[in-house]
Amino acid sequence: MTSERENKTFLARLCEQAERYDEMVTYMKEVANVGGELTVDERNLLSVAYKNVVGTRRASWRIISSIEQKEESKGSEEHVAIIRDYRQKIETELEKVCQDVLDVLDESLIPKAETGESKVFYYKMKGDYHRYLAEFASGNKRKVAATAAHEAYKNATDVAQTDLTPTHPIRLGLALNFSVFYYEILNSPDRACHLAKQAFDDAIAELDSLSEESYRDSTLIMQLLRDNLTLWTSSDGNEVEASAPQEKAEEEVAPAATEDKPAEEAPAPAPES
Repeated sequence: MTSERENKTFLARLCEQAERYDEMVTYMKEVANVGGELTVDERNLLSVAYKNVVGTRRASWRIISSIEQKEESKGSEEHVAIIRDYRQKIETELEKVCQDVLDVLDESLIPKAETGESKVFYYKMKGDYHRYLAEFASGNKRKVAATAAHEAYKNATDVAQTDLTPTHPIRLGLALNFSVFYYEILNSPDRACHLAKQAFDDAIAELDSLSEESYRDSTLIMQLLRDNLTLWTSSDGNEVEASAPQEKAEEEVAPAATEDKPAEEAPAPAPES
């Protein structure tokens, strides 16, 4: 007879297949609150669920904000007022989702984390969701979110540097997202490039020792680091040298760097049941 925890996890997988991510979040929150540390599979399911729930709203916010700017340039005050109200509605939804994730992390996941890998994963996740809050916040709210994101990323980095190898996918993903934080939230391209290049070069130096199991994930994130370095240095006119593997790693879950948007790490796809 299967346990309640296994049933909830199975239901979460069903929700993922049906693309019902709000329900997937509900089931994985229940799993997180059952007790004990999450397995790697459960951890990935939780990450996928929240990433999809917040991802659609972040995309909506960017589109609406772009339309708002265009209408402002036209001087369409009536349209701008309507768009602003709708944007604020999306921001309220974003704030609720992000706060929900952060509560689960602070109350259940981080206190129960025992391994270095899980600690880095959760602190990185905490940094990510504070960063998402900072993306649309302004004034003191933005400052508070940015400070919290930096602290979480720093905590993750401290553990990663002692417990994870430079080629570990989670350590590389942390460097990728932390560098995006420096570039986009703190407007610090030099620090962003330094962090990304350091992570890339450290991983290159140990590429021969990379396990076959994580080779694809690691080289994928290394390529995203390199893509961002190329994007950022071409924008700033500063050249950063970095050696790269000959083959470009590709994976459908990874967002490509666009002309004006750096790539972020996508969550690992949850294993099929």
